[in-house]
Amino acid sequence: MNIHEAKQIINDYNDRASHTEEESFLYTEALQFLINETHETRYMTELGGYYYELRDFDLALKYYEMSAELGDKTVYSGLGYIWYYGRTGKKDYAQAFHWFSLAAENGDIQAEYKIADMYKNGYGVEKNYDRYKEIIEQLYPKIKGASYLEQPFPEIATRLARIRQEQGNKDEAVSLYLQARDFLAQRIKYNPFFGNLNMMMWLIDDFYKLVEFDRDDFDLFDLFWLFKTPNKVTFYFDEKMFTAESVETDEGVAVCLNGKWFRNREDFFAKAEINGMLLTEIQFDLYGFRVE
Repeated sequence: MNIHEAKQIINDYNDRASHTEEESFLYTEALQFLINETHETRYMTELGGYYYELRDFDLALKYYEMSAELGDKTVYSGLGYIWYYGRTGKKDYAQAFHWFSLAAENGDIQAEYKIADMYKNGYGVEKNYDRYKEIIEQLYPKIKGASYLEQPFPEIATRLARIRQEQGNKDEAVSLYLQARDFLAQRIKYNPFFGNLNMMMWLIDDFYKLVEFDRDDFDLFDLFWLFKTPNKVTFYFDEKMFTAESVETDEGVAVCLNGKWFRNREDFFAKAEINGMLLTEIQFDLYGFRVE
């Protein structure tokens, strides 16, 4: 492998939404080769992000720290997340606040809303809910025109929706949830990262605390709500009908799609496929959803 070949492997990998084990292996090998040959932080950061999405947080931390030591400011937020959630087995809110603060100083809006969360929960700083609300209110005007899918519009919009919900402004809360949902659905199509799926699940749960579920008009992500309890749903893809069903078990509610079982609704959304394609990848081609 040479530098040109390694870069081509990475470009080809990033151009595809799904990958074989061999393609993933070659991708990581190419990134490691470029790290060793060029010492450029962008490859360390990309490899760290790959391992983060795989939930191999020890390796994610390794490459993020390697990149940060060489001056890459783009990994500050990622380091904050690792320490905030204790991804490697230990939470360290002081470290999280440190890295989020550095990221925020460099204009990282994502880090700013996480700092707001720390004020809300009293993590690493004195609890201050008014400060939390102040930060979220200030961030929303900055992000409401977001056009890039990785911009944190749904993260901030859902937080503001909950604030509006507490204030009794149901209509604005519903509107914010719907905008966040549309944006997040587009993001998940191209990046079914577990964090995005969890956010959609929480969004759906909160949304249906405000509005009644419409059994005659729903789509894929509404199954987060339906599959909290036993339900059977049919839908179509490419003129063929599929059946998904949630069933109460001793360990909770499991989900079955055409004979294949998933531990719970989270597992279903992370892994369910039709013809080798994730449901989230073909979400806009699924139609005719119906509760049986």
